[in-house]
Amino acid sequence: MRRSSFIRLVGASVVLGGALAVAGCAEPAEPNPSEVPTRIEAATPGIETASPAPESAGPVLVPDGSADDNLPLFSSVVASVWSGPEPYAGRAYIDALSVAGFDRGAMQVTEDESTVGNPAESIQFSVRWDEECLVGQVGQPGWGEPVAVVVPGILDGGCLVGNTRPIDW
Repeated sequence: MRRSSFIRLVGASVVLGGALAVAGCAEPAEPNPSEVPTRIEAATPGIETASPAPESAGPVLVPDGSADDNLPLFSSVVASVWSGPEPYAGRAYIDALSVAGFDRGAMQVTEDESTVGNPAESIQFSVRWDEECLVGQVGQPGWGEPVAVVVPGILDGGCLVGNTRPIDW
């Protein structure tokens, strides 16, 4: 290939590349009306259309459901309290579960302090749900993340074995 042919080829490539670059910056052409899909909506006077239901912000209480159906909400409440300012306060869990719609009368909670006044190493709280229980447990630093499970209820109608504190607030 001669030098002049090579220069013309390189020049043509540069010009073509520049034209393509400029074409990419140009405004798009108006769409061809025959290629644009047409959507026709008929409006019927006097009939209102419902707005789509908003997406749920998270789990919700299922009053007619099982303990397993309500475990997602229970777990969500436990996680929320755990990440809040009172992660080692049994009352905070009971209050938050009540606000979420769980029956306070079906709840139990262990003491926040040991019998000698030290912070409890862990606290448990529960909600009786028919023959089963939603049970949560949190521990002091080093014990890991909170636990939320469904377990069978105990025969006396409760969920937690041992001493629990009255929920009288």
